[in-house]
Amino acid sequence: MKKLVLAGRVAAGLLVAGAVNAPVFADGTDAAFDPQALFAPLSLPHAPNAFRGGAGKPGPLFWQNRVDYAIQAEIDPATHTLRGDETITYTNHSPDALDVLWVQLDQNAYRRDSRGSLTSPRPRKDFTDGYQLDAVEVDGKPVHFLVDDTRLRVDLPQVLGGNGKQLKLRILYHYTVPGTWGGRTAVTPTKNGDIYEIAQWFPRMAVYDDLRGWDTLPYLGSEFYLEYGDIDYAVTVPWNYLVAGSGALTNAKDVLTSAQQQRLAQAAQSDATVMIRSPQEVNEPSSRPKQSGTLTWRFHMDHTRDVAFAASPAFVWDAARINLPDGKHSLAMSVYPVEGVGKDQWNRSTEYVKGAIEHFSSKWYPYPWPAAVNLGGHGAGMEYPGIVFDGYDDKGPMLFWITAHEIGHTWFPMIVGSDERRHAFMDEGFNTFIDVYASDAFNKGEFAPKRDSEYAPKGGNPVDEILPLLADPNAPTMMAPADSVSEKYRHSVSYFKGALGLVLLREQILGPERFDPAFRKYIATWAYHHPSPSDFFRFMSSEAGEDLSWWWRGWYLNNWQLDMGVSAASYVDNDPSKGAMVTLGSRQKLVMPATLRIDFADGTHEDERVPVEAWRQSVTPKLALHTSKRISKLTLDPDHKLPDADRSNNSYAMP
Repeated sequence: MKKLVLAGRVAAGLLVAGAVNAPVFADGTDAAFDPQALFAPLSLPHAPNAFRGGAGKPGPLFWQNRVDYAIQAEIDPATHTLRGDETITYTNHSPDALDVLWVQLDQNAYRRDSRGSLTSPRPRKDFTDGYQLDAVEVDGKPVHFLVDDTRLRVDLPQVLGGNGKQLKLRILYHYTVPGTWGGRTAVTPTKNGDIYEIAQWFPRMAVYDDLRGWDTLPYLGSEFYLEYGDIDYAVTVPWNYLVAGSGALTNAKDVLTSAQQQRLAQAAQSDATVMIRSPQEVNEPSSRPKQSGTLTWRFHMDHTRDVAFAASPAFVWDAARINLPDGKHSLAMSVYPVEGVGKDQWNRSTEYVKGAIEHFSSKWYPYPWPAAVNLGGHGAGMEYPGIVFDGYDDKGPMLFWITAHEIGHTWFPMIVGSDERRHAFMDEGFNTFIDVYASDAFNKGEFAPKRDSEYAPKGGNPVDEILPLLADPNAPTMMAPADSVSEKYRHSVSYFKGALGLVLLREQILGPERFDPAFRKYIATWAYHHPSPSDFFRFMSSEAGEDLSWWWRGWYLNNWQLDMGVSAASYVDNDPSKGAMVTLGSRQKLVMPATLRIDFADGTHEDERVPVEAWRQSVTPKLALHTSKRISKLTLDPDHKLPDADRSNNSYAMP
C-alpha cells in the first residue's frame, strides 16, 4: 500500500486579477477548463429535507429502524453444516405501515443458479445449496414467504405499524459452509484441524430507510448494508474447539479452563501480549475444560450491524489491553494456527491490533466494543464488527498493513454505517485514508509509508499514480454503484482515488486544522446511522466552512483531470522592483489551490498560495506578485503535491 500523505500548506498572499484572455496556453492549446462548469451551483443526488438537512446532519424527522437478534447455532464438522435458530425483534420506527419484510440471504450467492454465480467474471466450480429454510414464523405463527435469489420476502399476516411498533420474526435454517473457495466465509484446513470462518451466516434484515424504502439489492459479491441493534448469539461446537467472535464472551467460566480465565484477566491489564493458549497447548486435552461432547460459547454485542466468528481446534490464542480515550479499555486478541507462529508473523498480530485501534480511537472516534479479534485463517482480508479475517501466512509489513486496514473498517462502515453495496468509496476509500496515518503513527513509523502493489501499482508519488485512472475515458466515477465497477477499477477507484481525495482535501484544500475537527464530528454525528454521499458532502462543506462544490463535482461526481501551469510572466513596467504579473492556464477541467514558488536570482525563494478562487472568473487568471527582486523561475506546485497530468508547464523561467 502506498503512502498518500501530501503534507504542507503555505499562507496565501496574492492579488488575483480577472483576465479575459482567450482560453489558451502559451503554446496555443485550447484549454478544457471552464470556470462556469466547475464552479456552477451543485445539485447533489439527494435533496435536503426534514429527514436529512442542508448541513448534512440527521434532520428533525430523521428515523431509523432497529433490528435485534437472538441466535443459536451449531456446527457439525462431519458434514460442514451450520444449523441456526434465530429470532429477530424488528422495530419499525418509520412513519410507514409495512405489509412485508425483506431479509438478506447472502449464503444463496453460493448456489449454482444465483445471480452472483451467473454474472461473476471468475467462473466458480464449487457450489452449495445455500440456505435451507426449515421454518419462518412471525410472532409464533408460520407465515407465507418467497425466496428470490439472495432475498427473502416475508408476507405479514397483519401490517406492522410505524412509529415504534415491533414484531418477532423467527427463522430456522441450515446450510453447508463453503470450502476455501467461499472466500469471506470458509472452512480452511490446517495441520491441527479445520478453521471455520463464519460470516454472512444468519439471515439479516434488509434496510428500510427514507432514501428508497426497502433496499434489496441482490448480493453479487460486493459488501453490505445493514441495520443496527443488539445481538446475542450462541455457538455449539465440539469440546476441543476454541471460538473467537464479535462482542463479549459471556460464559467464559463454561468454555475456558481456570488458567485461561486467569490469563485473560492478566491480558486485560497488560500492554504486552499475554498468551492465552500457547502453540504447545494446541493439541493438549487439558487446554479445554472437558474432553468429550460439545461446548456452547455465548457472546453479546451492543449496537452493531453484524457479528461473525471463527471456530477451530487449531487455534493459538493471545491478547493484550487496548487503551482508549477517557481511561477506557478494550481487549485486542489474535487467534491463529501454529503455521502462523513466528517473530515477524502472528506473534505480533495483537500488537498491531492494539496499536491501530489506539491510534484510530485517539485521532477520530473511540473504539466502542469490548474486544477486537484478528483471525489468521484462509486470508480473505475481510472485516466484520469486532473481528477481522486475515491470512495465517501473512507476515512482516503486510501483516501490519492488512491488520490495520481491516480493523480500520470498524470506523467505516461498522460505526458510520454507509451503504457499501452502493457507495464503496465511503467504505474502502475512507478507511484507506485513515490507514495512511496509522502506518505513520505505529511504532515511530516502523511500517511507514503504507505500500501495496494494488493501491500503488507504479511506485513513487501517489499523485502521479492516479494519473492513468483520471485519463482513462472508461474509468467509472466514485459515485458508480459498487456492483457496476469491474475488478480492473475496483481498487484504483474505490480505495486509492477515494483515499487520495480525502488526503488532498485535508492537506491541500482545507488543512488539518479545519479538516480534522469536521471529519471527527462527521463520524460522531453519523455513528450507527446511514449517511449518504450527499450527507457527507454537505456536512464537510458546512463544518469546514468552505464551499466545496467544485471539489465534489470534479473528483467525486466526475473523473476530471488536473493540468495547471504557468503560461506567462513579466515585470510591472519592466522593473523587478515593482513586482510581477503571472498568467496561469489549465488544459483540463479541474483546478485546485496550489503553491507558487518564486525563485529569486539571489538564490532565495518565497512561496505564495494560489487559492482556487483565482480561477472562478477566468481560464487564464493573472496574479500580481508583490516582489521587489529579480525572479529567476516560477514553479506551480513545487513540492509535487497535486495530481497534475503534465508537469512540463509547471515552471516558467523569467528572462
